Amino acid sequence: MKAIKFALGVLSLSVVCASVWAQNVKITPLGSHPGELCDRDRATIFEDPTGVRILYDAGQTVMGGNDPRLGTVHAVLLSHAHGDHMGDRKIAALNMGACDKPETISAAPHSTTAEIAAAKNSALVMIASTSAFLAKKVENIRGKPTGACAMDGITIAAVQAAPCVASLHMGGTRIIKAAGAERGVEITSVFASHDSRVSRDLLTEAQQKSVAPDNLNVSLDPPTGYVVKFTNGLRVYMSGDTGVHSEMQTIIRGLHKPNLVLMNLGLAATLPEAAAFAINELVRPNAVIVSHVNEAATSGGVLRPNTYTKAFIDQVKGRPVFLAISGRILEFDGSATCMAGGC
Repeated sequence: MKAIKFALGVLSLSVVCASVWAQNVKITPLGSHPGELCDRDRATIFEDPTGVRILYDAGQTVMGGNDPRLGTVHAVLLSHAHGDHMGDRKIAALNMGACDKPETISAAPHSTTAEIAAAKNSALVMIASTSAFLAKKVENIRGKPTGACAMDGITIAAVQAAPCVASLHMGGTRIIKAAGAERGVEITSVFASHDSRVSRDLLTEAQQKSVAPDNLNVSLDPPTGYVVKFTNGLRVYMSGDTGVHSEMQTIIRGLHKPNLVLMNLGLAATLPEAAAFAINELVRPNAVIVSHVNEAATSGGVLRPNTYTKAFIDQVKGRPVFLAISGRILEFDGSATCMAGGC
């Protein structure tokens, strides 16, 4: 009888552990028009089952630090310094302008990324030169220096008393861990083939005057993508803006083995057929979310024909592609199977 009770107890514990392990990661795009995938949409919130919440590429379709859709933001990731990612502009309200040309207002001199980090006491997890630039912006907002995040090795506590810097070099890793959690969310920067110029509106007046006569810009290279490994086993490759490159196969697929890709489209960097090649032949994930489409990809929440987004989706083979519809919460288990939110 004791043996039976012990076995049942072990089975019960195993079921509980399996249930915890099987919890989903929630992914919420924050665009300019709820229920649509629009031209400027980039911002995405990721929520781990342990409660760690990460904002990726705040961009121009949030209202700054007081956007009610944000909630808690423990860490902010930024792929590169372009204004449509760092956030040189922002929306004053939802549904302003058209999906293909949303109305925005200036977020200078701080940027939406800095405003959110300052308001949410977030860790700035990004390449060192970019985090240093934004740390100064946060300091200007708060009137206090932005210090380095306290770390235990490479691990950072999710909840911080003030905004802090957790800078990376290419290929570096930081872990964001919730209080009491056994594991944390692992964030690794990976190569992206792109540019990382800062919008002149976000430079000081003196710096603007310095570069303008020669039509030059200040660059915060290198741009990056990220691979984020969540505690339920989900591994997400966030491409950033990038052309197709060999590390998609050798490092990203070979080393990190992502099973979900958040893929940025954008004709200045990659055509639909090239992006589809990256998915089909190089990274080979189980599923894809398409974002950064630089067009009004949907109407009434439905994919529009004759769009670059549809051309990309039509060429992706053997795996589902989900649209980054603003406000729609997609939930994925550890194998990148969509469990809720328009699956």
